[in-house]
Amino acid sequence: MTPPASRAALTEGPIARTLLLFSLPILGANVLQSLNASINAVWVGHFLGESAFAATSNANLILFFLLGVVFGIGMATTILVGQTLGARDIPEARRVVGTGLGFFVAISLLVAIVGFVATPAMLRAMGTPHDAQPFAIAYLRIIFVALPAMYLYTFLMMTLRGAGDSRTPFVFMLISVILDIALNPLFIFGLGPVPRMGIAGSAVATLIAQTGTLLALIVWLYRKKYFLCIHRHELRLLVPDVTILKALLAKGLPMGAQMVVISSSAIIMMSLVNRHGSQTTAAFGAASQLWTYIQMPALAIGSAVSSMVAQNVGAKRWDRVAGIGRAGVLTNFALTGSLVLVIYLFNRAALALFLGSDSSAIGIAQHLNHIVVWSFLLFGVTFVMFGVVRATGAVMLPLIVLIISMWLVRYPFAALLEPVMGADAIWWSFPVGSLVSLAITTVYYRRGTWKKAHMLPATSPVVAEVEPVA
Repeated sequence: MTPPASRAALTEGPIARTLLLFSLPILGANVLQSLNASINAVWVGHFLGESAFAATSNANLILFFLLGVVFGIGMATTILVGQTLGARDIPEARRVVGTGLGFFVAISLLVAIVGFVATPAMLRAMGTPHDAQPFAIAYLRIIFVALPAMYLYTFLMMTLRGAGDSRTPFVFMLISVILDIALNPLFIFGLGPVPRMGIAGSAVATLIAQTGTLLALIVWLYRKKYFLCIHRHELRLLVPDVTILKALLAKGLPMGAQMVVISSSAIIMMSLVNRHGSQTTAAFGAASQLWTYIQMPALAIGSAVSSMVAQNVGAKRWDRVAGIGRAGVLTNFALTGSLVLVIYLFNRAALALFLGSDSSAIGIAQHLNHIVVWSFLLFGVTFVMFGVVRATGAVMLPLIVLIISMWLVRYPFAALLEPVMGADAIWWSFPVGSLVSLAITTVYYRRGTWKKAHMLPATSPVVAEVEPVA
């Protein structure tokens, strides 16, 4: 059985147009997800106070760290599904999906149980302000209950994108966000038989929205007889294929480690921020909400580039890979640059959405935004190049780049200069780290051996000369 034409179209047509049309639903899904988080943050920040807002900032860093655990395996699945479908090997694609699904079910339950028990210890280790800890514990423990649904939902979305379908994940993300936004005030403030739950109510809304949407997506896929669905007589596919699982782990763990490096670096940086008090923590949390939006185009384009390159590598269309990279970089400059300009023009008004116009933290947030925001243009270019190289199976160098820029440059810069520069050392460490990351990645892209990489051990890579993106 061959996949529908729309799911194999990433190897055909004008590159820039195909990339844009494929990345827009991914961007839309990212916007919805961040809008959901931001609206929830508005409820918490405006009605539950700065301590509760600081609590969600700390708790969400831990959640991002844990989602990084599954990001790598999901991304490896995306790439391997893309390569097998590009080669028109549907049975192999189904084996990849079955192996990944079986693994995700097991790992999600394990992480949820361990995280629920270890919540207080993790928050203490981060140096979460004492007044914020009770809020953070109540919030994060319910999030851990929702984690299995989050993991499986993420896995299914990434699998669909690997198959060339970015529209379905967008539609179901829309459903999830509408549910979460509608349920947040209900459970935070209570209504009728629903008790007032405070910050824990925000997490309960997320639990219901994520679980309900996951079930709806599964039902939809089976009713549509989606070609990658696993049926009752095929349950053996859920028993991991050793060769595929080894490939997913070998390639996925370094990609997951990239997210772990990013999130652990953020946690370490938050520990530095926390030393300056709840107001600075709240300011950093509000600025981080805006940064999430600024990064969304690069994340969407990078994901789209990975799916496109994976399918073209599988189809042995190396002639299109360089064009995909160039189109990704140019699109990033256009979209990310526009958002950077908007933030500089409307800095205070944007921050007031999270802190309130009379908050004493808003001046701190404005100042740190002026220092940091421009550097997300550099982050975008780096992420697009990461998207190209990881789609071939070359995953180690991007991890090394992140370790250097975030652990060996960003944190030491902030920690060593903080006694002299104060909190400004923390803010300036972000653009310094981005500059280092871009420089190393550019050299690797132009001169590296990523073109010879492959996902499965039995795969004989087809090597071609690939022009640099810039």
